[in-house]
Amino acid sequence: MSEIRVLIVEDEPLIAADISACLKKNDYLVTAICYSKEQAERELQHNAPDIALLDINLKTGEEGIDLAILINEKNKIPFVFLTSYSDRQTLQAAKTVSPSGYIVKPFSCGGLYAALEVAMYNYAQQHKVSFPELVLHSINKNLPTALSDREFEVVQLIYDGFTNQQIAEKIFVSINTIKKHINNIYFKLDAATRTHAIARLRELMLK
Repeated sequence: MSEIRVLIVEDEPLIAADISACLKKNDYLVTAICYSKEQAERELQHNAPDIALLDINLKTGEEGIDLAILINEKNKIPFVFLTSYSDRQTLQAAKTVSPSGYIVKPFSCGGLYAALEVAMYNYAQQHKVSFPELVLHSINKNLPTALSDREFEVVQLIYDGFTNQQIAEKIFVSINTIKKHINNIYFKLDAATRTHAIARLRELMLK
C-alpha cells in the first residue's frame, strides 16, 4: 500500500516484464501491465496509479499520445514515455502533451529509476505552486486523528515528489520505517494512494 503505484503500458510482453522486474526491485508497485490503449483506459479509470509509463507507439499507431491526453485531462498524474523512436516527428508529438520524462529503448534499470524519480519530483514542483503551502495546524484541525510532527515531515516530502527511498535517506531512517509512516498517514487522511493523499492534503488546506 505504501509503494509508489506504476501503470505500465507496453505492447511487447517481454519488455513489459523487464520493466516490471526492475520496478519491483526498487519499492515500486506495478498496478497493471496493459498491452493496448483500451486496457489502459479501463485501468486508469478503475485502478488509478501514481505515475504511468507509456509506450508511444502501440500496435495501431501513436495511441500513447491519446492516453497522455486522457491522463492530463482526468487523472492528472505524471507520465513518462518509453519508446523505440527518437525521430523529430515522434518527439514533436510527445512534446505537445507535456510528458514528465522520455526514455528511448533499450533502457537500463538505473535509467528507469532516475527517469521516474525526476518525473515525480518535477511534476510535484510544477503543480504545487497552484496550491497553498502545507501547514500542520490547518491540516490537523480537519482530521479526526492528527498527524504527528514526523508524519507531517514525511507528508511534506511526499508532496514535494520524493520517493520512499529518497525520504528515508533525507530523514535518516529505514525504508520500512517510512512505509509504516506512510501507511499511518494514508489511514489518517483516508487515502489509498499517493495521488489520493496529495489531493486530500490540498482539499484540507483549502477548507
